[in-house]
Amino acid sequence: MSTNIVPAHAGPSGEKIRSDLVVRYEPGEAALAVRMTSKVAYLYGEAIEAAARRVAAAFGVTTGTLVVEDFGALEWVILARVETCLRRAGFGAEPVLPAPAPGGATPRVRERLRRSRLYVPGNQPKLMLSAGLYGADGIILDLEDSVPPAEKDAARILVRNALAAMDFGSSERMVRINQGELGAADLEAIAPHNVHTILLPKVERPEQVERTAAKLRELAGHDTPFLMPILESPLGIRNAYEIAAADPSVVALTLGLEDLSAELGAPRTPEAWESFLARQTTVYAARAAGVQPIASVFSDVRDSAGLEAYVRRERGLGFDGVGCIHPRQIPVVHRAMAPSEAELTRARRIVEAAREARERGLGAVAVGSKMVDPPVVAQAERTVRLAVAAGMLEE
Repeated sequence: MSTNIVPAHAGPSGEKIRSDLVVRYEPGEAALAVRMTSKVAYLYGEAIEAAARRVAAAFGVTTGTLVVEDFGALEWVILARVETCLRRAGFGAEPVLPAPAPGGATPRVRERLRRSRLYVPGNQPKLMLSAGLYGADGIILDLEDSVPPAEKDAARILVRNALAAMDFGSSERMVRINQGELGAADLEAIAPHNVHTILLPKVERPEQVERTAAKLRELAGHDTPFLMPILESPLGIRNAYEIAAADPSVVALTLGLEDLSAELGAPRTPEAWESFLARQTTVYAARAAGVQPIASVFSDVRDSAGLEAYVRRERGLGFDGVGCIHPRQIPVVHRAMAPSEAELTRARRIVEAAREARERGLGAVAVGSKMVDPPVVAQAERTVRLAVAAGMLEE
């Protein structure tokens, strides 16, 4: 235990706090006291205090005062907030982890739909609690841009506990980490907790991917999370293929157009000609490396028509999905990513012809009088999978 113990605080401030906890620690000579307030104290007061004392005991805190203000926090949030407070006070120990969620062991799958991925700020547990209800193909617990610098440590602990305790349903469990030393600390915290895919921000060289993949193998053995590098600079676009092909753990390549546009000195426009080359390069690089190309986010959450047009345009360029910054965008994305009736009719004919050719032991696939190459069959199979996901076909 450190001898340099100071007063510390963790948790949100302001009004309308919900599903969260505010904790303060005051050093003192007397035996540890826990002063707890909660609107549901008559039901859960003893459990809240017990959780706080459990963390305090693990960190060797025997004196002073813990002031705990509960605003409907679940246990994993309580454990995270108390741990953050005590670490900020100068204590250190192995974390007290929440009990694992029954659905938290969902295995990662390399080849899967990634039409939509919903960004959730890693410092806001109230948003994490409902994230799995919206049907996004992926949930990104974000430790980077959406988290203020002063809250990076708290968000890391919250995201770690959320991965351990939350069931995100059928959504892919994703985390966007920070750059540099902060990112290395993020990896150490989350790697053991069944994160499916890690998003790497501002990747410019393949060595960044290689170092991250090597670190993950060190932390988690060969059962490592997948990687999704984010290209956000001209240099990243220049090295897109090398980045996508840097390591077998890469499953997708995506873009951050806000940062890229800023570096280009070209504000984003509805027509998006300023980023056309970058977007097309990303698709070509991803397809050449055998990974999925994923488009950037659409930032106007109120413009559903604009979002639908954007998704259809990006799908037309070859992207397999886009980012979402609000749950209301998810159904629009899924609708726009679904194939047209004409596309589906053609894809079904190709898939059925390919199946028949396999059953007859034929190497070539014919649809009518035309021979169909394997890449065309693969694309048809992707179209059918999209149709099944959109409810246009039975499984």
